[in-house]
Amino acid sequence: MPLKPLTKPQRMAYHIGRGEHLVLTFEPYKSEILPLWRFRTPAIARQSSSAIWSKFLEYDAADDFIGMDMARKFLQMGMTRAKRYANHKGGRKYDKKTGVELEKSTGHEGREEKEEASRVFREVWERARAYEGYGAKKERWVKEKKEWEKEQKKMKKEVNGEEEEVEVENGRGRTTVKKEIKEEEDDD
Repeated sequence: MPLKPLTKPQRMAYHIGRGEHLVLTFEPYKSEILPLWRFRTPAIARQSSSAIWSKFLEYDAADDFIGMDMARKFLQMGMTRAKRYANHKGGRKYDKKTGVELEKSTGHEGREEKEEASRVFREVWERARAYEGYGAKKERWVKEKKEWEKEQKKMKKEVNGEEEEVEVENGRGRTTVKKEIKEEEDDD
């Protein structure tokens, strides 16, 4: 659980996304998990994936789906980044100038090591995805987010030609009114 619990609007700003999408943008989880994430060698990958798995379980015990999902994303990113370094010497997949995908290298130094590091992360990532509590918490969170978004849409309404928006902070309502001002010019 983050040091300071997130407010509901902060929690609802989180997007599960596809794969590891947005993994490096959502605080405070990024700052908690990123220092644990390393994949240079298989031994480092084992230590890193184990530490991230422990974080995953901590978030589960705290009933924190977002933390669990962020830990899952870091495990997936460990797998994909190590694989990229296994496939491309130096980890660069695209040419800097042209943006064209570079050919995969076949025998560069450290290739097997990165391949093994990728497998280490993959094993723990698959364990996280299959974890019983993860799926149930994900379903519950998706449902909660849909209800939140529906509630937010209801809060916007038309009042006498004026659009009124209600912003919610920490469970308290604060109203901001946007007015459409139409000025008519006098023909005098």
